[in-house]
Amino acid sequence: MEILLARIQFAATSTYHFFFVPLTLGLVLLVAIIQTRYVQTGDEKFKKMTKFWGNLFLINFAMGVVTGIVQEFQFGMNWSGYSRYVGDIFGAPLAVEALLAFFIESTFIGIWVFGWERLGKKAHLTCIWLVAIASNLSAVWILIANSFMQNPVGYDIVNGRAQMIDFPALITNPHFLYQFPHVFSAGLCTGAFFIMGVSAWHLFKGSDIDFFKTSFKYGATAGFIAVILVVGIGHFQGQHLVQEQPMKMAAAEAHWETSDPADFVVFAGIDEKGRANSAEVKIPGLLSFMSYNSFTGEVKGLNDLQAEMEALHGPGNYTPPVAVNFWSFRVMVGAGLLMMLLALLALIFRGKIETKKGFLRVMPIALFLPYLANTGGWFLAEFGRQPWLVYNLQTLEEGVSTVVPASSIVISLVGLVLIYTLLMIADIYLLAAGARKSPELLDAPEGKEGSLWI
Repeated sequence: MEILLARIQFAATSTYHFFFVPLTLGLVLLVAIIQTRYVQTGDEKFKKMTKFWGNLFLINFAMGVVTGIVQEFQFGMNWSGYSRYVGDIFGAPLAVEALLAFFIESTFIGIWVFGWERLGKKAHLTCIWLVAIASNLSAVWILIANSFMQNPVGYDIVNGRAQMIDFPALITNPHFLYQFPHVFSAGLCTGAFFIMGVSAWHLFKGSDIDFFKTSFKYGATAGFIAVILVVGIGHFQGQHLVQEQPMKMAAAEAHWETSDPADFVVFAGIDEKGRANSAEVKIPGLLSFMSYNSFTGEVKGLNDLQAEMEALHGPGNYTPPVAVNFWSFRVMVGAGLLMMLLALLALIFRGKIETKKGFLRVMPIALFLPYLANTGGWFLAEFGRQPWLVYNLQTLEEGVSTVVPASSIVISLVGLVLIYTLLMIADIYLLAAGARKSPELLDAPEGKEGSLWI
């Protein structure tokens, strides 16, 4: 019971936290680009754009920080076995993230907020670029830590504990080299669709046409580039995972039996107990193409992979939850393909976007597509590794704390979910309120209706 509750608690806090992270990573870059245009041109419109989107970034950033702090405490409490076993390795990149990246990020975001009209234009611009770089540098170190869980490298087992012996191997982990570009481009995509969605709402209402038309153009350009990157990098990352974590990719495809060529299952009824599918809709050879860029090529099935794992590690169930991975993958890919279509149309329509009323109706809803894709992708990354906490090295049962009672986990789980739900409601309310404001109110005196933070 304790392990199930600990997993639910960490899954809940991680999912809430990851709603905020991609928007922070992507939106801050776009704010920095827009402010750069202001410094280059001196056009006050770009200054107002920087302040408008910067306010929304600050709201999201604050929520991301609050929801992220709790996760590190869980490593020492609910997952103390994991912390004892790999803490010497896992703790190093997290310490660098906190002492270097987050320190820079939190320092210069304060200077940026209060530095308008107090710093020179270039000095002030430098602050937001430092925030943008440090925010993504935080993601670098966190993903280095996570990549060790996915593909442990640079370690040796000394006195029953994993110890780091090769730091360069840790930071050049092949899994990280695919994972970070995928997360970075997903963040940029999230920021771009956020800007397009909010801008489309204003354009449909006919308010501040020039301001939001320009904003939409920036979002459309960034969104098209980002979605091409995220789909392309995701394809190559999938091919890497076929070699590195074949069980994960087989689960994502509900691929039970080894075959050559391997068909892609579009939809299926999944019988995990019977280890088979029913009512399948397939595309012949597509899974082989996705795995090897060829319509022929052997893709190992879950049943053979389970037998290999038992031969290597002993009796046990090494198959991850297939239905969760199967549908998470389809949510991610489906949302990604839809974003690709919408980003292409946005790029085509951007010159006369204010006249495309039907498209403007769709884009505020499409703002949520990156969130679906991000959540589906993160579910696949974590659930697909089960039952391993550290792949091929430590199981969930070995990593969970044995001294924290189930009652304590239940109480903290309920409390965290309630608090995080309230924070989510507050975040959505504040973002919606800020997004509805007219940019003409940006310089309203303090205390006046419609005034914003910066």
